[in-house]
Parts: sequence; C-alpha cells; structure tokens
Amino acid sequence: MMNRLVAFQQVTKELIGLLENTDIDRDDLVDKVDKLLASRDGLIMEIVPPYTEEEKATGKKLIEVEKKLNQLLTEMKLSIKKDLTELQAKKQGNQKYINPYNNLMTDGVFYDKRK
Repeated sequence: MMNRLVAFQQVTKELIGLLENTDIDRDDLVDKVDKLLASRDGLIMEIVPPYTEEEKATGKKLIEVEKKLNQLLTEMKLSIKKDLTELQAKKQGNQKYINPYNNLMTDGVFYDKRK
C-alpha cells in the first residue's frame, strides 16, 4: 500500500516539475500532463483504506502538494483559455479584413417591391 502512495507522490511531484518548467513547447506539455494525470487517476484508485499512521502522515503532505498542483493546473488552463480567445479575435479580425461587407446590419433598409 505504501509503495502506491509513494508512486502517487512521485507522479504528482513530476507533474508539478513539468508545469513549473517554462522551456517546454505547450503542445508537448499538454500531452505529458495528460499522460501523467491519467497515471495518477489509476494510482489514486488503488489507494484504499485502512491506512497506517505513516500513510496518514504522507497523505497530509500530499494534500499540501495537491493545492500547489491545482493552482498550477488552473494557471495553465487560464493561459490556454486566454490564447484561444485571442485566436478567435484574430480570426474574426481577419474575416472582417477579407470581407468587410459580410456582416452588415440591414435594419431600416427599404426594399422596392414594385416592378
């Protein structure tokens, strides 16, 4: 049981180290984070009670590490979200530049029905 908790702690620390490293390309970073999160999910399913005192102490340490991990994952999510909104704005700007008369408002336009 303890080795599973240690393995979970090791994967969590590796994940934090990966998220703190800013030299990695974001696409590679997302792939690696996804793989590590999947392995953490598998490890967390294997951690079941009853716990020894040593495991409880390790668990308390892990709670603090989890807070840091959640903060880093939230920052990454917000960064990606910001980049996506900027990309959408660029796409809309390019479309308006290419075809400026595409989305004109037609309120108040008079149509002559006589022939």
